[in-house]
Amino acid sequence: MAGKLEVERKYELPDGFALPDLTGVGGVTSVGEPDDQQLDAVYYDTEGLHLARGRVTLRRRTGGNDAGWHLKRPAGGERSELQLPANNRQRTPPSAVADQVRALTRGAELAPVARIRTHRVERALRGADGNTVALLADDRVSTESLRNGGSARRWHELEIELVDGDPEALERLDAALRKAGARPAKSPSKLAQALGPDYPQPIGARLRGPKARRALAAYLAAQRDALIEQDPHVREGDAEAVHKMRVATRRLRSTLRSFAPLLDGDLDRLHGEVKWVTGLLGEVRDCDVMSERLAGLVHAEPVELVLGPVAARITSLLAARAAEGRRALTAGLDSRRYTDLLNEIDSLVLRTARPERISRRRLMRRARKALQRADARLAGAETDERMHEARKSYKRARYAAELVAPLGGSAATRLAERVTDLQDALGNHQDALVTGELLRQYGIAAYGAGENAFTYGLLHARADEHGRRSLQDVPKARRKVRKAARALYG
Repeated sequence: MAGKLEVERKYELPDGFALPDLTGVGGVTSVGEPDDQQLDAVYYDTEGLHLARGRVTLRRRTGGNDAGWHLKRPAGGERSELQLPANNRQRTPPSAVADQVRALTRGAELAPVARIRTHRVERALRGADGNTVALLADDRVSTESLRNGGSARRWHELEIELVDGDPEALERLDAALRKAGARPAKSPSKLAQALGPDYPQPIGARLRGPKARRALAAYLAAQRDALIEQDPHVREGDAEAVHKMRVATRRLRSTLRSFAPLLDGDLDRLHGEVKWVTGLLGEVRDCDVMSERLAGLVHAEPVELVLGPVAARITSLLAARAAEGRRALTAGLDSRRYTDLLNEIDSLVLRTARPERISRRRLMRRARKALQRADARLAGAETDERMHEARKSYKRARYAAELVAPLGGSAATRLAERVTDLQDALGNHQDALVTGELLRQYGIAAYGAGENAFTYGLLHARADEHGRRSLQDVPKARRKVRKAARALYG
């Protein structure tokens, strides 16, 4: 499936609009001959318009230069587009496309919801090097809603899409078109105009009420949205997406624990389901991190101290474990259990937006208690296991501080940063313990296979030393946390 980042602008055109000469604007030195295209696209969504609610569009287009299946979704203020060829007989989205939107559809059937025909006259805006700076499309559009009671519409619009130009070129072209009378389109898409009043509000748009209540609901919603956003990238094997999705599940779990008295529902069961997804993601993420960490340790040693196929053994063992983890993760994301979890989180967000008992005072008090519990656990941490528990508690305190940032402002943000530093120091110690145990196991396996285990022991010592050094940063980091906590909580 081909993918690209789509950077474009759409405009409404007044009667009598005349396209200005764009030569000399934004690096454009010539305008290509008009390319006349007849485009016919059928848009797919669920009965509940789950894709449109997530500002995602899925269409099957014929005609033009890019016929096939097109999947567009938000990407950092612009839109990403994935394309897949379609054969003439195919009228249902292929699995490669359907899997990309499973977190939005929740297993609901995808069916046609609108048909959009476009008479497009496209011109290439080229630079001095002959490359295409941008494509300018003059579109005359006719749409038909395929939903019950749907209507037909017609209009004229202009679209400019950046190709090889830079963002500054797009801004200058935009200014020239506006000066000629073009106005930024009020509607977010052709589909929105086709569906008219049926086009839904975006996910999260219904959060209302006092600021404290909205802060809690918005934080939960943000983690739900992160799951949905990262889901397709996780399926594609993106390591960073796995990390981001795992962090979202951790934030969810933390919120369910720290703010339980302010939430409704079977929170223990919901926490357990989120923990299940965290575990699936963690197995993959841990393998990726450990592979990079151990490769670095081996590489840092002088060649004469690396005895035997150390790097090859580590790579092989971790690769096999990671492959199994990815299979389990994909199966989990494809399961009804995961779909049900997303639906439950939706319900939790809506329930949280209603209760009157969520006040600023109670929200801040719960966040403060999360930090107090963490501090108490660290004070009594006499073993590595208890040190690890203190680290997890500080992570919950950090997420709690993030949650109350809309209420606590910069003081809450500063506390979250200070707790992150302390959490990292404790985390480096825990990581060293986990790394050392893995090296011990690999050393035993190597010895059993008749290999020299010297290097594994050496690396174990290096990891242990690093972990001990990291604990030296804890007292100072703890003092900074306490100072930041006083500034926020008093």
